[in-house]
Amino acid sequence: MTDFEWVFLDGSIVRAHQHSVGAATESSEQIGKSLGGNSTKVHLAVDSGDLPICFDLSEGQRHDIVHAESLVEQLDEVNTIVCDKGYDSEPFRTFVKERGGETVIAKCIYGQDIDKDSMDWCLYKYRHLVENAFARIKHYRAISSIYDKLERNYASMLSLAFMLMWLPMYC
Repeated sequence: MTDFEWVFLDGSIVRAHQHSVGAATESSEQIGKSLGGNSTKVHLAVDSGDLPICFDLSEGQRHDIVHAESLVEQLDEVNTIVCDKGYDSEPFRTFVKERGGETVIAKCIYGQDIDKDSMDWCLYKYRHLVENAFARIKHYRAISSIYDKLERNYASMLSLAFMLMWLPMYC
């Protein structure tokens, strides 16, 4: 059912409630501390129908590119990966190319003119699909703010929210 022709990657920060940190276990919490407070970042891959394919969790201050390869490794096949400038790195482009895919990522060049013919800008404009997926799951209170102390509990809530997104396909 999943269309792997176009896959869109992005990350979104979710604020953690003050009581969600400090679990008395050795299990990972994936809640990072920054100037803005405690937070977790959800790294998400969606298909061209803006349905989630896979996700990862990390501390809120982690850069998107750190989890990009792990998201691509979870995909059955890779045709075209569309990302924002946060994923602009030659090692990631090479990684996708070695798996038989291509990337549509705007170059992160500050103070220089961007070559308008360097990529498919029409396809790049469809990045809003992954943002739409984040907007839909953040309607749920348990997703928009983290109340769980453990990563596995929050990941379970995310999985449930993503299953609810897929449900209309089967009804």
